[in-house]
Amino acid sequence: MDTPKIFESEYRFCLILWRHEPINSTKLARICKEELGWSRTTTYTVIRRLSDRGVVKNENAVVTSLVSKEEVQAAEMDEMMEKTFEGSLPAFIAAFARRQKLSDSEIEEIRRIIEK
Repeated sequence: MDTPKIFESEYRFCLILWRHEPINSTKLARICKEELGWSRTTTYTVIRRLSDRGVVKNENAVVTSLVSKEEVQAAEMDEMMEKTFEGSLPAFIAAFARRQKLSDSEIEEIRRIIEK
């Protein structure tokens, strides 16, 4: 199953959910008010939309994620790499490396990751 698309504001919501899940929807709405400035109805609308798309589950007023943060990040990365770098990982890495000052330890860590 493909990871459903999650938009920017939904992602910020999911970051809160991943930190607190499982969580009562009323408490989640309170946290979203504090951290995102959302009204209760906005939070409930986002919960419903994400539930309809299979991203979260809202059962007995308890909200849990059905998709992990890592899955969402990987899907976003795949989409960006495909759209921006025509699916080329080397092109992505080259563009990233040109824009970032990497320390020797970061370069070594990247080498270890690639060798795995």
